[in-house]
Amino acid sequence: MTYLEWFEAHAKKHEAIMETLTHLSDEEVIDYFVYENMQQKHPDFCPLYADNTKCHDMDELNCYFCACMHFRFSDAGLTKERAKTRYSLCSIEAKEACDFVSDEAIHLDCSGCLIPHKKSVVKKYFSRNWREVMHKTIDNQPNS
Repeated sequence: MTYLEWFEAHAKKHEAIMETLTHLSDEEVIDYFVYENMQQKHPDFCPLYADNTKCHDMDELNCYFCACMHFRFSDAGLTKERAKTRYSLCSIEAKEACDFVSDEAIHLDCSGCLIPHKKSVVKKYFSRNWREVMHKTIDNQPNS
């Protein structure tokens, strides 16, 4: 699955859940997306739910953003770095971010970063339209 395919599939799942939450306040929506509630009510939202596993080891994991608003990607590649193609990066160069490097590719490894899963960050960037916040992640896509 490409980055863009994942993005589009996730956006559709997110939109479907949001359509059922129109009666909730913004604060209630944010609280609704806490890991334990989402795992119980929307087990297909994240493949890790089935394994009772969190993507990050933190007590109050919020799944609203799942992907980070600071993530940037292009399935065609963002840059060439020597003989490798960089496909993703962190726009704020978070200190917890690092690279996963293979023979031909460089991808951002966000596994050490908790930024998008903190309630305070979700509140700061919150929009009922996930795509509205996340649109910059795909700015580098051809025809986006």
